[in-house]
Amino acid sequence: MVSDRLQPGDVAPEFELPDADGKPVSLASLRGKRVVLYFYPAAMTPGCTKESVDFQSSLADFEAAGATVVGVSPDEPPKLAKFREKEGLTFPLLSDPDAAVLRAYGAYGEKKLYGRVVVGVIRSTFVIDPEGRIERAYYNVKATGHVERIRRDLGL
Repeated sequence: MVSDRLQPGDVAPEFELPDADGKPVSLASLRGKRVVLYFYPAAMTPGCTKESVDFQSSLADFEAAGATVVGVSPDEPPKLAKFREKEGLTFPLLSDPDAAVLRAYGAYGEKKLYGRVVVGVIRSTFVIDPEGRIERAYYNVKATGHVERIRRDLGL
């Protein structure tokens, strides 16, 4: 089953998740900034690595525009820490092993993988405005080219 999809104008679901070092990060703690929140299936896989490295490459532009990039996957913090070190990622990577936050954002459910229907993480990104509302919602995105599309849409 697919969770309800968020639309621009919706209030972004609140969350508090541990980062790669086990420290809690909440959406409330980011209030006042634009947040680019992306959900990816698994650290250290080719597509997720490509997407995360693309976000890292564009990080200065996002930050100059007042946006904070945050990645979320079901991976446990130790795996996220390895991923961060291996790829030189400097933005927060959050752990959602029970997929509660993924579900709250509609980023977990049925998807096609190699022609079969499976249940898992739906690669998705949300731009959340400084007041905590969804500005943009991207579902079923491709890892390659996705960051460039967000940059274009945000005028970066």
